[in-house]
Amino acid sequence: MNEAPNPDAARLAAEDVGRANLYALIGRLFYGPPDATLCAEFYRSGQEEADRDASRLAAGWRALQKACGSVSLASVRQEYDDLFIGVGRAPVTPYLSGYAEPASPDRHLVRLRDQLSESGFLRRSDVFEVEDHVSALCDVMRFLVEESRPLGEQQRFFAGFVYPGAASFFAAVQQAPSADFYKIVATFAEAFFEVEKEAFEMIDSV
Repeated sequence: MNEAPNPDAARLAAEDVGRANLYALIGRLFYGPPDATLCAEFYRSGQEEADRDASRLAAGWRALQKACGSVSLASVRQEYDDLFIGVGRAPVTPYLSGYAEPASPDRHLVRLRDQLSESGFLRRSDVFEVEDHVSALCDVMRFLVEESRPLGEQQRFFAGFVYPGAASFFAAVQQAPSADFYKIVATFAEAFFEVEKEAFEMIDSV
């Protein structure tokens, strides 16, 4: 995506800053294995991001923080390749259309592209990743939050194109025999997405 971060993001409510940061973190971790800098910074960080949830999300944050403090970078790189790249066909695909609409993933992808275009997102010519990669969708959600797009718009994109596929994707990662570090990442991401889902459902009930 070629949208630039909002320069006024610092003025966002603390809750929305936290949401945007969590979408960015999850997207980064599923885009590629973490490097030494990311692991070190995350391990030293506080737990402000977990304030939105006092149980599962906070527990997931602490587990991921602990994992980042002891992970072997070589091992996690190999794990990432084994899980999401593989030889021939990856054991777990990070592209969400097949999870969201197994009977017609191409139709789901077309609808996603139409929605992205309608929302003002243009595909960069130097980007080869398909739009339904979990990291790309996290980046869209981050942008919607940072740009203070209406909650209704955020909710529609999340419910229509993010959550349906992501929930099954996280479950697939957690169940993968070769997952270790990424099982922790998926558990944390799932907890955050459940918090988002519940928050958006409260909007609908008001």
